[in-house]
Amino acid sequence: MSDRPDMRISDAERELVVAQLNAAVAEGRLTLAEFEERVDGVLRSRTYGEVEPYVGDLPQSGPVAAPEQLEIRNQASSLKRVGRWTVPRRLLIATRAGSVKLDFTDAQFTTQLVEVRLEARSSSIDLVLPRGATADIDSIAPHASSLQQKVPAAYDAAGSGIVFRIGGEVRSSSVRVRYQRRFWRWRW
Repeated sequence: MSDRPDMRISDAERELVVAQLNAAVAEGRLTLAEFEERVDGVLRSRTYGEVEPYVGDLPQSGPVAAPEQLEIRNQASSLKRVGRWTVPRRLLIATRAGSVKLDFTDAQFTTQLVEVRLEARSSSIDLVLPRGATADIDSIAPHASSLQQKVPAAYDAAGSGIVFRIGGEVRSSSVRVRYQRRFWRWRW
């Protein structure tokens, strides 16, 4: 788990340990009584050292590698991706008469450059970037479409944020690239 057993464990890491215990029950390595006892112990643990006795006798599973490319297909539907998710280096978004919203604000990135390829017909695409990210939409070929970029272009703002290179062809569609809007407690 960690080289330092006295280091505090986060809530997200506790959830991963509980998921590991859940997988052990599904595989038949633990009984339900053992599972309940171990989950209770993990949730009370504050450090890696306190968690170790509950998972020390189980096989360790490594994280699943993120795919190099993700293909999102949508037809006459509304598709949203929000919250925590891993963004690959290349995204292909193909949509027909649909709505696609990808929120990258809580996403984890595998690279500093994300290539997005659009193939849209009679659709709307909303890309919500994390703060500090830049975008280049000059490679989009619009046909009777609307393009809105409300974030700095990659060549205008030199920084260390994630760079989105967006290209492709959109017909009778709208594409909006923006940051998350906030008002008081609401975010959209």
